[in-house]
Amino acid sequence: MKFTTIALPVFEQSVADYHRQDSVEAKIQNPHAFQTIEYYLYLKNWIDAVQWHLEDIIRDPLIDPARALEIKRTIDRSNQERTDLVELIDSYFLDKYKDVKVLPGASINTESPAWAIDRLSILVLKIAHMREEVNRKDADAAHHDAVTKKLNVLLEQREDLSTAIDQLLEDIEAGRKFMKVYKQMKMYNDPSLNPVLYKNK
Repeated sequence: MKFTTIALPVFEQSVADYHRQDSVEAKIQNPHAFQTIEYYLYLKNWIDAVQWHLEDIIRDPLIDPARALEIKRTIDRSNQERTDLVELIDSYFLDKYKDVKVLPGASINTESPAWAIDRLSILVLKIAHMREEVNRKDADAAHHDAVTKKLNVLLEQREDLSTAIDQLLEDIEAGRKFMKVYKQMKMYNDPSLNPVLYKNK
């Protein structure tokens, strides 16, 4: 079974579950067994969904500055959680393919499988929100036509990205490509690397 036939329904379920509550304070109720790949995919998309809406809220021109700062720090924590989870998903693939014999001339991909899957998770969110725009009753025909065209592009992009992810995983499994994962080099959250933090100790 192709990996994206597992991932896409999990992402879509997470998006639907989030929007039933439609609150950045909503508590996640992950329906998948703990430590399965489905569990991590659902969690990944839920983090993306919450951050998507936090990014909307913080752009309110009338937002209280103190509230905006609070949300910005929440987004920073969310970005760290997202990166940690991407690395965890890559670890799943590293373990899965650890016994594969790499073929002579095998090449490395421009990004790891999990970072491509990260893009797919966000793309599923984009599609869901663009569908909302397509179905808006208060929008005029020009808006409807514009967002319908955008939705069609996003759907094509989902197909292309899914194909690319599945092909990458097939190539890794066959030894035609190999994984090389660079652990996070984020500096802004590290008190030993961010000058604003270490100069104010």
